[in-house]
Amino acid sequence: MATENVTHIHEFILLGFPATPELQALLFVIFLAVYLLAVTENLVIVVLIITNPQLHKPMYFFLGHLAFLEACYISVTVPKLLLSFVVRNKSISFSSCMAQLYFVLALVCTECALLAVMALGRCVAIFPLHYPLTKPQACRQLATGSWLLGFLTSVLKEFFISQLSFCGPSIINHFYCDISPLLNLSCSERSLAEMVDFISALFLLLVPLSVIIVSYTCIISTILLIAQAQNRRKAFSTCASHLAVVTIFFSATLFTYARPRSIGSWDLHKLVSIIYTMITPMLNPLIYCLRNQEIKATLLKVLCSRAALPRLAASDH
Repeated sequence: MATENVTHIHEFILLGFPATPELQALLFVIFLAVYLLAVTENLVIVVLIITNPQLHKPMYFFLGHLAFLEACYISVTVPKLLLSFVVRNKSISFSSCMAQLYFVLALVCTECALLAVMALGRCVAIFPLHYPLTKPQACRQLATGSWLLGFLTSVLKEFFISQLSFCGPSIINHFYCDISPLLNLSCSERSLAEMVDFISALFLLLVPLSVIIVSYTCIISTILLIAQAQNRRKAFSTCASHLAVVTIFFSATLFTYARPRSIGSWDLHKLVSIIYTMITPMLNPLIYCLRNQEIKATLLKVLCSRAALPRLAASDH
Protein backbone atom coordinates (compact mmCIF):
# COMPACT_ATOMS: atom_id res chain seq x y z
CA MET A 1 0.00 0.00 0.00
CA ALA A 2 1.40 3.38 -0.95
CA THR A 3 2.07 5.76 1.89
CA GLU A 4 -0.04 8.52 0.36
CA ASN A 5 -3.10 6.25 0.25
CA VAL A 6 -2.89 5.30 3.91
CA THR A 7 -5.36 7.07 6.19
CA HIS A 8 -4.29 6.63 9.77
CA ILE A 9 -7.19 6.50 12.19
CA HIS A 10 -7.43 7.69 15.78
CA GLU A 11 -10.73 6.08 16.72
CA PHE A 12 -12.59 2.90 15.92
CA ILE A 13 -16.22 1.99 15.40
CA LEU A 14 -17.35 -1.05 17.41
CA LEU A 15 -19.94 -2.70 15.20
CA GLY A 16 -21.40 -4.68 18.09
CA PHE A 17 -24.71 -6.35 17.24
CA PRO A 18 -26.32 -4.55 14.31
CA ALA A 19 -30.06 -5.21 14.33
CA THR A 20 -33.46 -3.54 14.20
CA PRO A 21 -34.26 -1.01 16.97
CA GLU A 22 -36.69 -3.47 18.56
CA LEU A 23 -34.09 -6.25 18.68
CA GLN A 24 -31.45 -3.86 19.97
CA ALA A 25 -33.81 -2.82 22.79
CA LEU A 26 -34.30 -6.48 23.67
CA LEU A 27 -30.53 -7.11 23.60
CA PHE A 28 -29.99 -4.09 25.84
CA VAL A 29 -32.40 -5.44 28.46
CA ILE A 30 -30.85 -8.95 28.31
CA PHE A 31 -27.24 -7.75 28.53
CA LEU A 32 -28.08 -5.26 31.30
CA ALA A 33 -29.77 -7.99 33.34
CA VAL A 34 -26.82 -10.35 32.82
CA TYR A 35 -24.35 -7.61 33.77
CA LEU A 36 -26.16 -6.57 36.96
CA LEU A 37 -26.71 -10.18 38.00
CA ALA A 38 -23.08 -11.16 37.37
CA VAL A 39 -21.61 -8.19 39.24
CA THR A 40 -24.01 -8.64 42.17
CA GLU A 41 -23.37 -12.39 42.46
CA ASN A 42 -19.61 -12.04 42.38
CA LEU A 43 -19.48 -9.13 44.83
CA VAL A 44 -21.76 -11.03 47.23
CA ILE A 45 -19.30 -13.94 47.17
CA VAL A 46 -16.36 -11.59 47.82
CA VAL A 47 -18.14 -9.95 50.77
CA LEU A 48 -19.25 -13.32 52.18
CA ILE A 49 -15.72 -14.70 52.09
CA ILE A 50 -14.17 -11.57 53.62
CA THR A 51 -16.71 -11.13 56.43
CA ASN A 52 -17.19 -14.75 57.53
CA PRO A 53 -14.23 -16.39 59.34
CA GLN A 54 -15.51 -19.91 58.60
CA LEU A 55 -14.80 -19.23 54.93
CA HIS A 56 -11.20 -18.16 55.55
CA LYS A 57 -9.82 -21.28 53.89
CA PRO A 58 -7.53 -21.67 50.86
CA MET A 59 -10.33 -22.83 48.54
CA TYR A 60 -12.53 -19.84 49.37
CA PHE A 61 -9.56 -17.47 49.34
CA PHE A 62 -8.95 -18.25 45.66
CA LEU A 63 -12.68 -18.32 44.94
CA GLY A 64 -12.88 -14.77 46.29
CA HIS A 65 -10.11 -13.68 43.94
CA LEU A 66 -11.88 -15.38 41.03
CA ALA A 67 -15.20 -13.69 41.90
CA PHE A 68 -13.53 -10.26 42.10
CA LEU A 69 -11.81 -10.91 38.76
CA GLU A 70 -15.11 -11.89 37.10
CA ALA A 71 -16.79 -8.69 38.35
CA CYS A 72 -13.92 -6.65 36.89
CA TYR A 73 -13.86 -8.63 33.65
CA ILE A 74 -17.49 -8.14 32.73
CA SER A 75 -17.20 -4.46 33.71
CA VAL A 76 -14.41 -3.93 31.16
CA THR A 77 -16.50 -4.94 28.14
CA VAL A 78 -20.25 -4.76 28.79
CA PRO A 79 -20.79 -1.12 29.92
CA LYS A 80 -19.45 0.21 26.59
CA LEU A 81 -21.76 -2.19 24.74
CA LEU A 82 -24.75 -1.08 26.80
CA LEU A 83 -23.87 2.56 26.18
CA SER A 84 -23.81 1.98 22.41
CA PHE A 85 -27.39 0.68 22.57
CA VAL A 86 -28.57 3.81 24.40
CA VAL A 87 -26.74 6.70 22.72
CA ARG A 88 -26.19 5.03 19.34
CA ASN A 89 -22.55 6.07 19.51
CA LYS A 90 -20.34 3.12 18.66
CA SER A 91 -17.02 4.99 18.44
CA ILE A 92 -14.09 4.38 20.78
CA SER A 93 -10.84 6.32 20.81
CA PHE A 94 -7.53 4.60 20.06
CA SER A 95 -6.28 5.05 23.64
CA SER A 96 -9.54 3.75 25.12
CA CYS A 97 -9.44 0.77 22.77
CA MET A 98 -5.87 -0.07 23.78
CA ALA A 99 -6.78 0.27 27.46
CA GLN A 100 -9.79 -2.02 27.05
CA LEU A 101 -7.68 -4.54 25.13
CA TYR A 102 -5.02 -4.54 27.84
CA PHE A 103 -7.44 -5.21 30.69
CA VAL A 104 -9.26 -7.91 28.72
CA LEU A 105 -5.96 -9.71 28.03
CA ALA A 106 -4.68 -9.22 31.58
CA LEU A 107 -7.84 -10.55 33.21
CA VAL A 108 -8.08 -13.54 30.85
CA CYS A 109 -4.45 -14.49 31.60
CA THR A 110 -4.99 -13.99 35.33
CA GLU A 111 -8.08 -16.21 35.28
CA CYS A 112 -6.13 -18.97 33.52
CA ALA A 113 -3.52 -18.85 36.28
CA LEU A 114 -6.11 -18.72 39.08
CA LEU A 115 -8.02 -21.71 37.73
CA ALA A 116 -4.76 -23.67 37.56
CA VAL A 117 -3.89 -22.72 41.15
CA MET A 118 -7.37 -23.71 42.31
CA ALA A 119 -7.01 -27.12 40.63
CA LEU A 120 -3.60 -27.57 42.24
CA GLY A 121 -5.10 -26.63 45.60
CA ARG A 122 -7.79 -29.28 45.25
CA CYS A 123 -5.11 -31.81 44.32
CA VAL A 124 -3.13 -30.90 47.45
CA ALA A 125 -6.27 -31.28 49.59
CA ILE A 126 -6.79 -34.85 48.34
CA PHE A 127 -3.21 -35.89 47.56
CA PRO A 128 -0.89 -33.82 49.82
CA LEU A 129 2.33 -32.50 48.32
CA HIS A 130 5.49 -31.36 50.05
CA TYR A 131 4.90 -27.67 49.28
CA PRO A 132 2.62 -26.14 51.94
CA LEU A 133 0.00 -24.71 49.55
CA THR A 134 -2.60 -24.58 52.27
CA LYS A 135 -0.71 -22.03 54.38
CA PRO A 136 -1.99 -18.42 54.21
CA GLN A 137 1.37 -17.03 53.09
CA ALA A 138 1.60 -19.53 50.24
CA CYS A 139 -1.97 -18.72 49.18
CA ARG A 140 -1.21 -15.00 49.10
CA GLN A 141 1.95 -15.62 47.07
CA LEU A 142 0.12 -17.78 44.53
CA ALA A 143 -2.71 -15.27 44.19
CA THR A 144 -0.28 -12.36 43.80
CA GLY A 145 1.73 -14.36 41.28
CA SER A 146 -1.40 -15.08 39.25
CA TRP A 147 -2.33 -11.39 39.06
CA LEU A 148 1.25 -10.34 38.23
CA LEU A 149 1.53 -13.01 35.54
CA GLY A 150 -1.65 -11.83 33.87
CA PHE A 151 -0.93 -8.10 33.98
CA LEU A 152 2.79 -8.29 33.15
CA THR A 153 2.58 -10.76 30.25
CA SER A 154 -0.23 -8.73 28.70
CA VAL A 155 2.15 -5.77 28.43
CA LEU A 156 4.13 -7.73 25.80
CA LYS A 157 1.06 -8.50 23.68
CA GLU A 158 -0.24 -4.95 24.06
CA PHE A 159 3.11 -3.46 23.05
CA PHE A 160 3.24 -5.25 19.70
CA ILE A 161 -0.39 -4.44 18.92
CA SER A 162 0.02 -0.74 19.78
CA GLN A 163 3.04 -0.43 17.47
CA LEU A 164 0.95 -1.29 14.41
CA SER A 165 -0.45 1.33 12.06
CA PHE A 166 -4.21 1.16 11.58
CA CYS A 167 -5.98 2.33 8.46
CA GLY A 168 -9.52 2.85 7.28
CA PRO A 169 -12.10 1.52 7.36
CA SER A 170 -12.02 1.82 11.14
CA ILE A 171 -14.87 -0.63 11.79
CA ILE A 172 -14.21 -3.38 14.34
CA ASN A 173 -16.64 -6.24 13.83
CA HIS A 174 -16.91 -6.94 17.54
CA PHE A 175 -18.51 -5.48 20.68
CA TYR A 176 -15.16 -4.71 22.33
CA CYS A 177 -11.55 -4.22 21.28
CA ASP A 178 -9.92 -7.61 20.79
CA ILE A 179 -6.70 -8.74 19.15
CA SER A 180 -8.06 -10.50 16.06
CA PRO A 181 -10.20 -7.65 14.66
CA LEU A 182 -7.46 -5.13 15.44
CA LEU A 183 -4.87 -7.19 13.56
CA ASN A 184 -7.19 -7.28 10.56
CA LEU A 185 -7.36 -3.47 10.53
CA SER A 186 -3.58 -3.07 10.50
CA CYS A 187 -2.02 -1.71 7.33
CA SER A 188 1.57 -2.34 8.48
CA GLU A 189 3.58 -5.55 8.70
CA ARG A 190 1.83 -7.62 11.36
CA SER A 191 3.47 -11.06 11.13
CA LEU A 192 5.63 -10.46 14.23
CA ALA A 193 2.65 -9.24 16.26
CA GLU A 194 0.60 -12.24 15.14
CA MET A 195 3.41 -14.66 16.05
CA VAL A 196 3.94 -13.11 19.49
CA ASP A 197 0.19 -13.15 20.12
CA PHE A 198 -0.26 -16.77 18.99
CA ILE A 199 2.76 -18.18 20.88
CA SER A 200 1.99 -16.27 24.09
CA ALA A 201 -1.67 -17.32 23.88
CA LEU A 202 -0.68 -20.97 23.54
CA PHE A 203 1.73 -20.69 26.46
CA LEU A 204 -0.65 -18.81 28.77
CA LEU A 205 -3.54 -21.15 27.99
CA LEU A 206 -1.88 -24.54 27.60
CA VAL A 207 0.46 -24.37 30.62
CA PRO A 208 -2.39 -23.70 33.11
CA LEU A 209 -4.56 -26.23 31.28
CA SER A 210 -1.78 -28.82 31.60
CA VAL A 211 -1.54 -28.12 35.35
CA ILE A 212 -5.31 -28.59 35.62
CA ILE A 213 -5.25 -31.87 33.66
CA VAL A 214 -2.38 -33.31 35.72
CA SER A 215 -4.04 -32.18 38.98
CA TYR A 216 -7.36 -33.77 38.13
CA THR A 217 -5.67 -36.94 36.89
CA CYS A 218 -4.16 -37.28 40.37
CA ILE A 219 -7.49 -36.39 41.99
CA ILE A 220 -9.54 -38.86 39.95
CA SER A 221 -7.01 -41.68 40.38
CA THR A 222 -7.10 -41.11 44.15
CA ILE A 223 -10.90 -40.94 44.27
CA LEU A 224 -11.22 -44.21 42.36
CA LEU A 225 -9.29 -45.93 45.16
CA ILE A 226 -12.00 -44.99 47.67
CA ALA A 227 -13.83 -48.15 48.66
CA GLN A 228 -17.34 -46.84 49.33
CA ALA A 229 -19.36 -45.64 46.32
CA GLN A 230 -21.11 -42.94 48.38
CA ASN A 231 -17.79 -41.41 49.41
CA ARG A 232 -16.60 -41.53 45.81
CA ARG A 233 -19.69 -39.64 44.64
CA LYS A 234 -19.19 -37.05 47.37
CA ALA A 235 -15.54 -36.56 46.38
CA PHE A 236 -16.43 -36.22 42.70
CA SER A 237 -19.18 -33.76 43.60
CA THR A 238 -16.73 -31.42 45.34
CA CYS A 239 -14.64 -31.21 42.15
CA ALA A 240 -17.50 -31.03 39.64
CA SER A 241 -18.10 -27.30 40.05
CA HIS A 242 -14.49 -26.38 39.32
CA LEU A 243 -14.37 -28.78 36.36
CA ALA A 244 -17.52 -27.20 34.91
CA VAL A 245 -16.04 -23.71 35.17
CA VAL A 246 -12.73 -24.85 33.65
CA THR A 247 -14.46 -26.60 30.74
CA ILE A 248 -16.61 -23.59 29.83
CA PHE A 249 -13.82 -21.04 30.18
CA PHE A 250 -11.00 -22.88 28.42
CA SER A 251 -13.21 -24.11 25.57
CA ALA A 252 -14.18 -20.54 24.72
CA THR A 253 -10.74 -18.98 25.24
CA LEU A 254 -8.88 -21.66 23.29
CA PHE A 255 -11.25 -21.14 20.37
CA THR A 256 -10.76 -17.36 20.53
CA TYR A 257 -7.06 -16.92 21.28
CA ALA A 258 -5.26 -20.15 20.32
CA ARG A 259 -6.24 -20.61 16.70
CA PRO A 260 -5.08 -19.09 13.41
CA ARG A 261 -6.74 -15.74 12.81
CA SER A 262 -8.17 -16.67 9.40
CA ILE A 263 -10.33 -19.51 10.75
CA GLY A 264 -13.96 -18.93 11.68
CA SER A 265 -16.51 -16.21 11.00
CA TRP A 266 -16.67 -13.00 13.02
CA ASP A 267 -20.30 -13.66 14.00
CA LEU A 268 -19.21 -16.97 15.55
CA HIS A 269 -16.27 -15.17 17.18
CA LYS A 270 -18.68 -12.70 18.82
CA LEU A 271 -20.99 -15.46 20.02
CA VAL A 272 -18.11 -17.36 21.61
CA SER A 273 -16.86 -14.13 23.19
CA ILE A 274 -20.26 -13.70 24.87
CA ILE A 275 -19.66 -17.02 26.65
CA TYR A 276 -16.52 -15.96 28.52
CA THR A 277 -17.23 -12.23 28.83
CA MET A 278 -20.85 -12.48 30.06
CA ILE A 279 -22.12 -16.03 30.55
CA THR A 280 -19.12 -17.34 32.50
CA PRO A 281 -19.03 -14.44 35.03
CA MET A 282 -22.79 -14.92 35.55
CA LEU A 283 -22.70 -18.72 35.86
CA ASN A 284 -19.54 -19.17 37.94
CA PRO A 285 -21.07 -17.94 41.25
CA LEU A 286 -24.14 -20.11 40.67
CA ILE A 287 -22.04 -23.17 39.85
CA TYR A 288 -19.83 -22.75 42.89
CA CYS A 289 -22.58 -21.79 45.35
CA LEU A 290 -25.23 -24.32 44.32
CA ARG A 291 -22.75 -27.17 44.79
CA ASN A 292 -21.13 -25.84 47.95
CA GLN A 293 -23.01 -26.49 51.18
CA GLU A 294 -20.71 -24.26 53.25
CA ILE A 295 -21.29 -21.17 51.11
CA LYS A 296 -25.03 -21.84 50.91
CA ALA A 297 -25.24 -22.24 54.69
CA THR A 298 -23.25 -19.04 55.27
CA LEU A 299 -25.40 -17.08 52.82
CA LEU A 300 -28.61 -18.41 54.39
CA LYS A 301 -27.31 -17.52 57.86
CA VAL A 302 -26.52 -13.95 56.76
CA LEU A 303 -29.93 -13.53 55.09
CA CYS A 304 -31.74 -14.88 58.13
CA SER A 305 -29.83 -12.58 60.48
CA ARG A 306 -30.63 -9.59 58.25
CA ALA A 307 -34.31 -10.53 58.20
CA ALA A 308 -34.37 -10.88 61.99
CA LEU A 309 -32.98 -7.37 62.62
CA PRO A 310 -36.22 -5.45 61.86
CA ARG A 311 -38.22 -7.80 64.12
CA LEU A 312 -35.74 -7.33 66.98
CA ALA A 313 -35.84 -3.55 66.55
CA ALA A 314 -39.67 -3.61 66.59
CA SER A 315 -39.78 -5.76 69.72
CA ASP A 316 -37.49 -3.29 71.55
CA HIS A 317 -40.03 -0.54 70.99
